[in-house]
Amino acid sequence: MPLYQMFCIASHFREYKHIKDLVTMSAMHVMNEGGVVRNIQFSGTQTLPQRMRRHKQYYTVGDYWTMHFDTSPRTLRTLAGLMRRDPRIIRWTMLKLGEKAEDVVTSPEQTVERHLQTSSSRTTSWSS
Repeated sequence: MPLYQMFCIASHFREYKHIKDLVTMSAMHVMNEGGVVRNIQFSGTQTLPQRMRRHKQYYTVGDYWTMHFDTSPRTLRTLAGLMRRDPRIIRWTMLKLGEKAEDVVTSPEQTVERHLQTSSSRTTSWSS
């Protein structure tokens, strides 16, 4: 299953319950379809860079959050449909990070070990 990242801007509500329900609904949709949610990160409430319109309403403040998950392309399309119809969502985008987790993880750098010569193996003559 490919690894994806969804970046989402949701409309801001004073109650935390709305954003919690939205994130729970998104994660449960992925898991119910056989996917794996790897990480959910809330980036806070921020002023939007410009006034945005969605579902016949204008927004100036939004809640930013991201979700990393593995799922099939079919589930990705149905999740996009849920995001499109949900009135709490202002903007979202989904990025494909890799085909497998190994594609995303960077391997540690290779180092070259140098074998230093010990002073006993060196032959130096200090004769004048």
